[in-house]
Amino acid sequence: MKNFFILCCLWIACCAISAQEPCPQVIPALQQWKGGSGKLALPAEGNIVVNPADEAVLLSTAEILADDLSMMMGWNYSVKIGKPGKNDIYMALMKPDKELGDEGYKLSVNRYAGIEAPTRKGVFWGTRTLLQMLYKQQGKISKGTARDFPLFPNRGFMIDAGRKFFTLDYLKQYVKILSFYKMNEFQIHLNDNGFPQFFDNDWNKTYAAFRLESERFPGLTAKDGSYTKKEFTDLQRLGMEYGVNVIPEIDIPAHSLAFTHYNPEIGSKEYGMDHLDLYKEETYHFVDSLLDEYIGGENPVFIGPDVHIGTDEYNKKEAEQYRYFTDRYLKYIEKYGKTPRMWGGLKWLPGKTPVKAEGVTVNAWSYDWVDPEVSLKDGYKLINTCDTYLYIVPGAGYYREFLDHQWLYETWTPWMINRKQTLPEGTPGVLGGMFAVWNDQCGNGISQQDVHIRAFPAVQVLTERLWKGDNKQVPYKAFEALCKEMPEAPGINLSGKISPNKDVALTVPGKELLFTGKDTVQTALQEVGYPYTVEFKICPDEKTNISGVLFKGAHATVYTNWENTGRIAFSRDGYTFVFNSYRLPAGRWSSIRIEGDYKGTSLYVDGKLQERLEGRTMRVYNPKYKSMDKMRYQETLVFPLQQIGDTLNGFQGKLKDVSCRQGEM
Repeated sequence: MKNFFILCCLWIACCAISAQEPCPQVIPALQQWKGGSGKLALPAEGNIVVNPADEAVLLSTAEILADDLSMMMGWNYSVKIGKPGKNDIYMALMKPDKELGDEGYKLSVNRYAGIEAPTRKGVFWGTRTLLQMLYKQQGKISKGTARDFPLFPNRGFMIDAGRKFFTLDYLKQYVKILSFYKMNEFQIHLNDNGFPQFFDNDWNKTYAAFRLESERFPGLTAKDGSYTKKEFTDLQRLGMEYGVNVIPEIDIPAHSLAFTHYNPEIGSKEYGMDHLDLYKEETYHFVDSLLDEYIGGENPVFIGPDVHIGTDEYNKKEAEQYRYFTDRYLKYIEKYGKTPRMWGGLKWLPGKTPVKAEGVTVNAWSYDWVDPEVSLKDGYKLINTCDTYLYIVPGAGYYREFLDHQWLYETWTPWMINRKQTLPEGTPGVLGGMFAVWNDQCGNGISQQDVHIRAFPAVQVLTERLWKGDNKQVPYKAFEALCKEMPEAPGINLSGKISPNKDVALTVPGKELLFTGKDTVQTALQEVGYPYTVEFKICPDEKTNISGVLFKGAHATVYTNWENTGRIAFSRDGYTFVFNSYRLPAGRWSSIRIEGDYKGTSLYVDGKLQERLEGRTMRVYNPKYKSMDKMRYQETLVFPLQQIGDTLNGFQGKLKDVSCRQGEM
């Protein structure tokens, strides 16, 4: 009997061990997990409780979490101050913990879900993990304890808003996307210009833009898209709330055509007007005043800790003067209490003129332009932004359309500083990594959402490598499947993701809808992303509005009778694309199918392909390299479905059987 009792105890103990919950599937993966037994089912209505001693620090984090639970789960949570009860979510600060550092946290799930960390940012990252667990496990989260912290302190994304404008709303959404995946840096490249060969080799015609409001230099700000000072400051404040450092970059002394368009006297006549003239006092007066406008005064526009001054790709003949210029403005930025950042360029422009190193952070982007070993020895801090592995240049044909996600997941580390050098693991001074999207080919039709579908998978894989590090326990295919399953962030769906391989009827099958040109029908979807099929039957009136709106959403519009030609067209991001090969007949029914992917858009009528918008290319002569260059146009559409028709200038006629379907990307 005694032996039987012992065996029973052993069996119960074994069962308890075997019942331990496995490590939750989140991105980035947890550093440490000790599984408990069973799951905690949080209610649809509940409480987020903040420790009374930490109310001033953590209240905003609790309020953000409550909003996120509403958007992502449809739940209603109240924020309270006090002690946690059963099924609550609890937040508190804890004593400093060397292992957790400034960003780490402890997540304990038992009677309630508790998040503790030495800092507000750590608690906030814990809420991102909790949200992912709730989404993945449908509200029932594994009991256990996680201790989680990043391997690298700097985990970032740079977006080129100089050559292509991104709306403020888009940038705000990206702050939240980066935050959801614990990426903590968002560098915004605020000025740049196109290549002159695509603009008749004329600098005066070449596209250039500076995206910030300027009161000192009226007329400097781009006319086709910009941010007010308040908008940009508010964006940085949003980043601070979400744990993301929004880093402004004003690129000088190359890539500066926007400034020389405004004041031609400061442009280089010898090296091209995208170069500032480094020998003119007027150049320095202009740059001093420009930077002071944003970092000076009692209420500066740039409120974060870092300011980036570019300083790459200047002509090699002017190495000494370039080094003087760079040193001057690194010190100038620091004088205002900011940490200066720059692109690596000192290897390409060697010289005797010293350049400040202490307290300077460098984006190590090219083997030819920056020597990482020398830079670290000199005292610079490095962020791996290797162009070979981490640059996306949409539609250009050089660099990458999409990063090599599997290779990055299985092989890449931040120690692979460029294509020829790998630093010893643990080398001091390497802060982490940052990938970049460059919009080199101005006017090529690329959309914000086209950039997103290239950038978002990179966010997911880079954060895994920079936060978790090597994760050989999870093979790439399993990680890729998890990436596809996870949302972009609470309330955000820039890729237009719906249930794949499932037909969605947006109107009652067989029911005809009559449109007078002044009415709308709201659908169940906002939009549908790549690859998709949208189908409908349409019968336009004999007399219909010119360029009447057929479908409309937050990012795009589809028209009928474009410019009174009977053609179907669509517009987004300031571009309009027309299916020129077909005219919709008035007074009779046509079956329309529009298919879209990240390469282009196709129009089918009555089952027959009429036109594919893809592959249109401009070829121009580049006198600098004595070669032909080409620009590939991006004639793509994430299909808008938020509304059919328009109250001001809508489609006139009958419509029925509107449906859509999305395949696997």
